[in-house]
Amino acid sequence: MDYTKILNEISEELSNFNNPGKVASYIPELSKVDPSKFGVHLYCTSGTHHAFGDTQERFSIQSISKVFSLSIVMRLLGDDLWKRMDVEPSGNAYNSLFQLERENGIPRNPFINSGALVLADILVSEFDHPKDKLLNFVRNISGVPSIDFDEKVAQSEKHHGHRNAALANLMKSFGNIKNDISTLLDVYFYQCSIAMNCEELAKAFMVYANEGKILNNDEEILNPMKVQRINALMQTCGFYDEAGEFAFRVGLPGKSGVGGGIVAIHPEKYSVAVWSPKLNERGNSLLGMETLERLTTKTGLSIF
Repeated sequence: MDYTKILNEISEELSNFNNPGKVASYIPELSKVDPSKFGVHLYCTSGTHHAFGDTQERFSIQSISKVFSLSIVMRLLGDDLWKRMDVEPSGNAYNSLFQLERENGIPRNPFINSGALVLADILVSEFDHPKDKLLNFVRNISGVPSIDFDEKVAQSEKHHGHRNAALANLMKSFGNIKNDISTLLDVYFYQCSIAMNCEELAKAFMVYANEGKILNNDEEILNPMKVQRINALMQTCGFYDEAGEFAFRVGLPGKSGVGGGIVAIHPEKYSVAVWSPKLNERGNSLLGMETLERLTTKTGLSIF
């Protein structure tokens, strides 16, 4: 497959794309990002790379980080994790308090905010330095030791994270949060602030395309069954309440973030990261979704 030719075609086709999306503003620091940024990096299991655009500039990965925290917790707890959350699409906003109260403090899945807060709570319980554990995990699977938190984004989230605090307190009232609220919120806000570029994200997500192994050294990070389950969750729950739309249009497991990033994987073939900060009304990168739809259309390949 000539991915370079395909990406060049997509770049040309989208050069004058009318993008009515808007940059996320509820976290003020995210609103400062240049809305015209656009980059794609595709990393094949063969080790080859294909890219165009702004692929070397780091951005806040936001909810994409939930895949990393889920991976760590699944390695620790296995199926015991599912006693504290479900694996169903939410069908509601990713920060819904109503749904969480109706379901007695049990999040629908690990990729909505309440589910990610439970993951953060587990990290606090299991590790003396949970933020370091998470960061080292990302550095290891990407092979990039310079990846770090964006302090400005983390502080911006802290000052405007009242709804996440409400979610955590509501779950604590049901007994599904074990630790101090401010401690787990600190872990969660810093987790979302992790800054990576498209190439680094594509490298990190190769673990999920390569049966749980780091491509360059064959180190097994997750066993194949856990990878299958993470990929299934990305397919069904990775795009807030637009997961069905993404499955219909793109047909790959993936995860988005309100920083404008989307990462998708084709098992045993490639991982691909797209960054375009303008979001649609559901919080997903509008141009990113368009790009990935064209990629799977032109290759004729999806998981279906």
